[in-house]
Amino acid sequence: MSTLEIPYGKVLKNLSKEDILNDYKLAHLSRQISVIGRKEVLRGNAEFGIFGDGKEIAQLAAAHFFREGDWRSGYYRDQTFMLATGMTTPEELFAQLYGDTDAKANPGNAGRSMVNHYGTPNVTPDGQWLNLVEQKNTSSDIAPTAGQMPRMVGLAYASKLYRNNKDLHEYTQFSDLGNEVVFGTIGDASSAEGHFWETINASAVLQVPLALSVWDDGYGISVPGKYQIAKANISEVLSGFEKRNNDENGILIYRAKGWDYPRLLEMYGEGVARCREKHIPVLFHVNELTQPMGHSSSGSHERYKPKERLKWETEFDAIVKMKEWLLVEGIATEEELKSLEKEAEDIARKAKDKAWKNIKTPVQKERDELVRIVEGRSCSCVDTRSDEVDAIADSLKKLKYPIRKDTVSSARKIMRNVCRTCPAKRSLQHQLSNWLKEQGVQNHERYSSKLYSETDFAAVKSTAVPPVFTDKSETIPGREVLLRNFDKLFAKYPLLVTFGEDTGALGDVNKGLEGMQAKYGELRVTDTGIRETTILGQGIGLALRGMRPIVEIQYFDYILYALQTLSDDLATLHWRTAGAQKAPVIVRTRGHRLIGIWHSGSPLSMIINSIRGIHVCVPRDMTQAAGMYNTLLESDDPALVIESLNGYRIREKCPENLGEFKVPLGIPEIIHEGTDVTLVTYGSCVRIAQEAVKQLDDFGISVELIDVQTLLPFDTTGVIGKSLSKTNRIVFFDEDVPGGTTAFMMQQVMEKQHGYFQLDSAPKTITAESHRPAYSTDGDYFSNPNAEDVFDAVYEMMSETDPKQFPPIYPE
Repeated sequence: MSTLEIPYGKVLKNLSKEDILNDYKLAHLSRQISVIGRKEVLRGNAEFGIFGDGKEIAQLAAAHFFREGDWRSGYYRDQTFMLATGMTTPEELFAQLYGDTDAKANPGNAGRSMVNHYGTPNVTPDGQWLNLVEQKNTSSDIAPTAGQMPRMVGLAYASKLYRNNKDLHEYTQFSDLGNEVVFGTIGDASSAEGHFWETINASAVLQVPLALSVWDDGYGISVPGKYQIAKANISEVLSGFEKRNNDENGILIYRAKGWDYPRLLEMYGEGVARCREKHIPVLFHVNELTQPMGHSSSGSHERYKPKERLKWETEFDAIVKMKEWLLVEGIATEEELKSLEKEAEDIARKAKDKAWKNIKTPVQKERDELVRIVEGRSCSCVDTRSDEVDAIADSLKKLKYPIRKDTVSSARKIMRNVCRTCPAKRSLQHQLSNWLKEQGVQNHERYSSKLYSETDFAAVKSTAVPPVFTDKSETIPGREVLLRNFDKLFAKYPLLVTFGEDTGALGDVNKGLEGMQAKYGELRVTDTGIRETTILGQGIGLALRGMRPIVEIQYFDYILYALQTLSDDLATLHWRTAGAQKAPVIVRTRGHRLIGIWHSGSPLSMIINSIRGIHVCVPRDMTQAAGMYNTLLESDDPALVIESLNGYRIREKCPENLGEFKVPLGIPEIIHEGTDVTLVTYGSCVRIAQEAVKQLDDFGISVELIDVQTLLPFDTTGVIGKSLSKTNRIVFFDEDVPGGTTAFMMQQVMEKQHGYFQLDSAPKTITAESHRPAYSTDGDYFSNPNAEDVFDAVYEMMSETDPKQFPPIYPE
């Protein structure tokens, strides 16, 4: 290959003619994919399309500096970057567009996300870590604007830890001494989001190798940039973050026009090199970009862009400008470029045809199999329902391109119309039933599997190891049990780190980590700023890169700052990649029964209904919490552990097998056996329930008290249902709002465990008031349920059953 002698910077001089023309061909290929993809949506062959048109040249320039081991955390405009780095193919792009659920054809998201949402596996199908240094990596994309930002902090922070902690240098499958750069991307309008600013600040403070590109095409859908960012210029607004002279922290800022191929190459070459070598975050503001096909397939940009802007976008289309440059510089002739354009168009068209065939052929086979079952039935009765069966089958048969909804829906309708009198009906029913069952299994695997780990590392597969107590076991404050257990864990797991507000030097606000920073160092036990979203993102990124982070959110109430990232990113990660990526983050927080609105909340229903995909552990004491951490660190599932605030000071026996005993997830514990009523609760409410159980026992009422231990998963072995079959009465008790987690627990027991059939009395719930807890001890007593509330509810239930033995306490 000849190297072009062109009077530009060193990057361009080191590129051959073939390299440059390949970039042009890739740009044209990416544009053709966008054009064809949009047409496929408009034809009805795909549901929705969102593409990277207008951003091609800048992404090609950036891709030249993306190496094996590097990571991308981007958004839905990055198709050219993905093509240029080899992390996707044209066929895979169209497979995404069509929603192909075959992970081999659509490895980016297995049909669980829309087009331009990528992800490269970080684990094998059985959950083993891949060698992440030998491949190019992209974290799984999510659609919410700026949602990709928080995890960038952790992905880049991992390089810092792998470089600076010598104990981690042996983990060569995760890092090459921390030389990996994280390539982040975001649209200019989305930089107005809080996630963006929190990420910029955290990265600037931490000094991590984040190379962030802001694609600036002047609009956020239909809204011009002047309404998005102050001064309509994100790099100018960020100038206060810019690292100058001997500043200890900050970011580097580069600017270039999105159609200037030579300048883009030099900018990325210099900026990424400094980022990689010095671990300085870099922001690339790429402006004067276009979006020639509008925001998405849902509408046309002609509706909101003035004629002058549309004219400018035609003239300054980056591909057009690159072609002009190639011709002016004499790098290629018009004929050469036309030939490349034709090759790119052929590749795009063939990729579309292949992806379409791949997704339609198996569905057509499923349809044909169903039709054969119906047409091959042996019954020949004249029942009108037989006509209906034929009509449904004929309608399905005429569909040129059926989807799975068509076949399954038709089969279910046929089942309800099978003749009720024909003696041959059983054969047809049997065949249809078997076909539907098989489709049900396959469609569950296609669309609903792998919400949690299904490998041998799954937390629910962990075997219980009870805590060991002897006559010599000390009785100490609960926080010391937790502290001693963490000490064992840090010694046991070199990849374990923890961080959060007041986590480091103070050892957390309740001293559950007291002295751990002094013993294990600031790189393992670390203080952060007040920034919950990026504390969580820091954990997600680290976990994606093989580390085991325990992320501390100081109080449960404050987790709401990070709820969007918990819900949209971490909770969906394993599912939306069909198990191809895992991030076993443990989120540690504390809550329940303290003083004040924002230090004592228990919004569990808000959480469990938002973060399916994350285990939710609600330990009643610190020994139980420690056992849960021991279990989780041996698993590959993410989890939230909510420690009880009033448990740190209460004395407990300290287990002899710290760091080793394990609490199984999803298996409730019977705290007190009884025969009259089953009382179900968790967390701090267990202690209140225990007090109430004693009071009820004085009145001859025998209560079976059950601590659920985890809300997700919930009672996987039917412990509560078995208890209910003995007592025939049940009360669900917690401090969430009415209709909250108690309603969830009731649904699980009444519906899933068929508890309804065991009832002799209507089930009851005991909850807090609808508002947050009021201030002071009195505020807690009258806002949250107390032992007297539990006593009254259970006693009233027994009084309804036997008013003579349990006469009403309160006159009507």
